[in-house]
Amino acid sequence: MKDLEKKAKAYALKNAIHYNGKANQGAVISSLFHEGLEKSEMPKVAKIISQIVADVNKLPLDKQKEEFSKLESQVSEREQREGLPELPDVKKTGVIMRFRPAPSGPMHIGHLVSNVINSLYVKKYGGKFYIVIDDTDPSTALSEAYKNIKVDCDWAFGNVYKYLNSSDRMDLYYKNAEKLLKKGDAYVCTCSQEEFKKLAEEKKDCPCRNLSVKKHQELWKKMLDKKGFKEGESVLRFKSDMKHPNPAMRDFPLARVSLHIHPIQKNKYRVWPLMNLVVASDDMDLGMTHIIRGKDHRDNAERQKMIYKSFGKEKSFPWTFFMGRIKFTDVILSKRKLIAAIKAGEFEGAEDERIPTVASLRKRGYKPEAFAKLAEQRGLTDVDKVMSAKDFFTQLDKFNSEI
Repeated sequence: MKDLEKKAKAYALKNAIHYNGKANQGAVISSLFHEGLEKSEMPKVAKIISQIVADVNKLPLDKQKEEFSKLESQVSEREQREGLPELPDVKKTGVIMRFRPAPSGPMHIGHLVSNVINSLYVKKYGGKFYIVIDDTDPSTALSEAYKNIKVDCDWAFGNVYKYLNSSDRMDLYYKNAEKLLKKGDAYVCTCSQEEFKKLAEEKKDCPCRNLSVKKHQELWKKMLDKKGFKEGESVLRFKSDMKHPNPAMRDFPLARVSLHIHPIQKNKYRVWPLMNLVVASDDMDLGMTHIIRGKDHRDNAERQKMIYKSFGKEKSFPWTFFMGRIKFTDVILSKRKLIAAIKAGEFEGAEDERIPTVASLRKRGYKPEAFAKLAEQRGLTDVDKVMSAKDFFTQLDKFNSEI
């Protein structure tokens, strides 16, 4: 696209002036699409646009107006579309998207900020919005969280197509694990964590790696056997590349033995799949088309792409956007810390108005539409934003009062 940086700065300045000094990256990108930017170019220019928006937002409003007067000719007369920026490759049947909360504590404001946008896109295009409760870590799953997640999600989103528990889909994960073993793309590692970590750091193959497929299938059966491996004695790993430039990609784990009692499955299973096997299996099975997730999941997305490729489905890997986080300077968003504080009597349950849980926000009179407006204004951006609770709620209160 010709004059990308000039046009991006012009639209960022225009948007910032309209919104009291703060430009929205999604709106800027949408404007650039109208100017001729191709969606295929986004991977190359996304960082450039993000930096321009960030630089514009650092300027005081009077300076933004001064700068815009110099670049106003770069802005098209065409009326700009309001709302969310368009997603690429949307089919007539709509989009299939998801949110994967873990039942390890109460949902909080961070979940809404990050995931309302997925729900909105399904409303925009039609399709299916799944809530997949990530409960394949029996050591952190809490029985009371399942019901609370459904109550919170029904209130927050209003368009959940189906609720699924990962722990009810264990047959799918086992089936895919066995397929990977048969293909030679997975193996059972019996090295200690310390031994494997050292090998990975030295970019050396694990000695377990080169055993025969038949031997690894036997070791997998031993993992499943109640009389077999104990906790910590074995791990199912994906056979990637122990010399991969990113250490996180080197033969990452897929499943391990855990003898914790699960709140739903009790002691039915002893081998529990880990995130990347679970998510890749679910996304392939449910036909995910688009994923918007935090940019802290970039490595996980790369791992999941490898699993897709192993199954010959790399061309159907979902279009993925990595959102920047809103980093609160003075709000506790750790589920573990919230649960501990509630149990210690510091707060009177998840509805205590002093904590930023979804239950508390609902009790305080906030409407889900306020979060939808906030998500629309923010759009798609990979830029982190640091702010205080006061600044955040000032903005949210404005939307809530309008509604």
